[in-house]
Amino acid sequence: MREIRIGSRESVLAVIQTRLVADYIQSVLPEASVELVTMKTTGDRMVDRSLESAGGKGLFVKELDRAILEGRTELAVHSLKDMPMELPAGLLILGFSPREDPRDALVLPAGVQEWDRSKPVGCASRRRMVQLQRLYPELHFALIRGNVQTRLRKLDEGQYGATILAVAGLRRLGLENRVFRYFSVEEMIPAAGQGILAVEGREGTDYTYLREYFDPEATACALAERAFVRTLNGGCSLPIAAHARLRDGVLHLTGLFCEADGTGYWKGEMDGCAEEAEQLGCALARKWRSEIHGG
Repeated sequence: MREIRIGSRESVLAVIQTRLVADYIQSVLPEASVELVTMKTTGDRMVDRSLESAGGKGLFVKELDRAILEGRTELAVHSLKDMPMELPAGLLILGFSPREDPRDALVLPAGVQEWDRSKPVGCASRRRMVQLQRLYPELHFALIRGNVQTRLRKLDEGQYGATILAVAGLRRLGLENRVFRYFSVEEMIPAAGQGILAVEGREGTDYTYLREYFDPEATACALAERAFVRTLNGGCSLPIAAHARLRDGVLHLTGLFCEADGTGYWKGEMDGCAEEAEQLGCALARKWRSEIHGG
């Protein structure tokens, strides 16, 4: 019997997301034994400081990467927004899932009907802080880390007046009832890849059984968004965002870039075709360089 072992972070959300891929594999390979291998990553352990000070997004994937390279798992499933722009030698992103709702949402403490803006907003993302403060200049922030349930517990204990979470994660967890206010993608541009799952695998391995799972529209959006961030050398330490939409054959990309201190706020957009998604992302990044630095 063929065994397919899939790596996943231990969090409830990560397991739910990984099971979406596992269930698909089981449906096309009913004779196979499909098993989830969960592990706690370095990023999951470091919950007392910001990601940029701890080492960046790669902290959420390196244990999963190592398991694939060592042959302990065949593939891994990640939230695309948590994946670094560069992968270790021997690994590649095999493809992208259909996109869940990419928006961010404001969440209040349980039972609270009015947002108390005198309390800090629990947030660990510079991207979210910069954009939210432009909407509500009076706000102040305090670091919040941990998985969705941990953040909600801290919020409900009264440590914060609100927090911001991805709608995709709340939906997958059945917690969308916690949303107080949705932010449109124009109000708050999402992180590159938000709402999309990335399936990672090992070079030289046959993954043809996954071919029909991958979504062409999400693929075009993901490639454009990540190319914009990669071209600007953007990581989790910078307020940077990108969101693409494909409509009537036209790929529309919006990008955001700020300096680390929130100055130099720039927002731009550009249209292209899905077949040249990465070129579109690079072109929008070059537009930023031209408009801000004169070339």
